[in-house]
Amino acid sequence: MSQVLESGEVFIVDDDQSVREALSMVLSLEGYHVSGFSEGSSFLAAARARTPACIVLDVHMPGRSGLDILKELNAQNYGAPIFIISGQGDIPMAVEAIKNGALDFIEKPFDADTVVTRVREAIAAFKRRGENGEGADLLAHQFPGRDLLTPRERDVLAQIARGASNKEAGRQLGISPRTIEVHRARIMEKLGARNAADLVRIVMSH
Repeated sequence: MSQVLESGEVFIVDDDQSVREALSMVLSLEGYHVSGFSEGSSFLAAARARTPACIVLDVHMPGRSGLDILKELNAQNYGAPIFIISGQGDIPMAVEAIKNGALDFIEKPFDADTVVTRVREAIAAFKRRGENGEGADLLAHQFPGRDLLTPRERDVLAQIARGASNKEAGRQLGISPRTIEVHRARIMEKLGARNAADLVRIVMSH
């Protein structure tokens, strides 16, 4: 049933005890070791002491918001995928979280089994990326604006340049097509591209 990878610890950061308990239960049944945190400080201390396989972080936290926590953790360069939990009205905040290094967002109300699937796929994609250096071959050379892109934006750009659809790119990287769209818009803005063909031209012509 379970496909747990090495270092199968998942951090759940949510001030709502019922959410922590529900997610802990379904993830534990999948074989993951779950550590729960009700506020940011204890989570940050743990996340700096050891790197889990995945983090699920609520955007609304007492004291520090999920966005503040992402910035303090330097999530862009953190060694594990981070999901933000957000309500329907928090979509702009979720997009901001992705800009600050979150892998993707999980919208409330969520189905616990869906969270397990998303976590499993994200861990697998992160592991694949580490083993393959995904995107490194295609984007190893310099092109205008390359240094403006985050590592994840480079991964997304590599998928676009290979001709992957948003759905295919999302499957490869363990994120939703909607989040691929967020990254694609950011990449186009940074590189001054009008469309996907433009992006490919920019990458391939240098």
